[in-house]
Amino acid sequence: MSAAVTRAAVTRNTSTGAASTGAAAEGFWTGRRVLLTGHTGFKGAWLHLWLRLLGADVTGFALPPATEPSLWSLIGEDSRSVLGDIRDADLVRNVVASVDPEIVIHMAAQALVRESYRDPVATYATNVQGTAILLASLRAAPRLEATVVVTSDKVYANDAAGRAFDESDRLGGHDPYSSSKACTEILTASFRDSFFAGGAALATARAGNVIGGGDWSTDRLIPDCVRALGEGRPVRLRNPGAVRPWQHVLEPLSGYLALAQALVQSPALAPTAVNFGPDPASFRSVSEVVETFSARFAGAPGWEADLGSHPAEAPHLTLASDLAWRTLGWTWSLDLEQSLAWTADWYRAQRAGENMLEVTLSQLHRYREIRRARVPVPA
Repeated sequence: MSAAVTRAAVTRNTSTGAASTGAAAEGFWTGRRVLLTGHTGFKGAWLHLWLRLLGADVTGFALPPATEPSLWSLIGEDSRSVLGDIRDADLVRNVVASVDPEIVIHMAAQALVRESYRDPVATYATNVQGTAILLASLRAAPRLEATVVVTSDKVYANDAAGRAFDESDRLGGHDPYSSSKACTEILTASFRDSFFAGGAALATARAGNVIGGGDWSTDRLIPDCVRALGEGRPVRLRNPGAVRPWQHVLEPLSGYLALAQALVQSPALAPTAVNFGPDPASFRSVSEVVETFSARFAGAPGWEADLGSHPAEAPHLTLASDLAWRTLGWTWSLDLEQSLAWTADWYRAQRAGENMLEVTLSQLHRYREIRRARVPVPA
């Protein structure tokens, strides 16, 4: 099937409104005006495609893709897209006025911990000031019903005790990236209380460490694996024993969609801040993830310790997602082995020269079918 035929199929599917995110009901998104910031990024490109399948009238706003290749260039460039900087207040106001959104999902961010050490001022400007500029602009959006601000699992003050953080835990962050996202949480709560009380609903979403096809960012584990293994060399790991809440990219995205729907349909009952984490069995060390992924992707595991000097990172980070289950009916659908297999298969297909829009759509449809068939209850 050609790329043109596949893109036409996307358009045809959206006209039916027949879609499900598990917690999100069929047809909710059909025709809704959605502004999605950060749509050229890894997570944003996946969500933009999903919103199109759900029938949303979606506009993306973001910087050009930061990598080449990029998921956006492979699957999404024919969609409605505005390129610009979230720190540009005049441009953001104009985009908001032009789109006149009913729902906003804010994902534009400087999302890399090591980059935040290299350029902390730009990290705070993008993540904190950029969010403030967007929220200030949304005060004038007449049809706005709900806004979801995506932050991070790293917003918590991590005491390295090894317990799973829940939404009542203290915010913090030692590195500039984590701190900027904690600041974004405080900022969003302030705007909600000061400017959106009694108006459009506003909430934050905190996800675990996301993996999946289409990420080529620097200093991220799976892209580092793809580059190293593709060159036939072992993956160099800075913190092989560090434990993280690994999850496939489609898992938190389904949560963002469920949260946005709840904010529209039952704002008084929806959470104002919520974790979207994986099955606790998916809390694994970096080295374990690399061994499993590399065996599927390249046929043999291989890594070595990077003994250089590196910025400090938390040795243990896990999330509790009980609130998402109680308030949204959301929980995970893929275990870590499935998530790594889907991710490795995506990159293998890309390396083999397959049509990556078709591959990405296939995984998205498969995930939606799994969520329709079963929503596992957390133990």
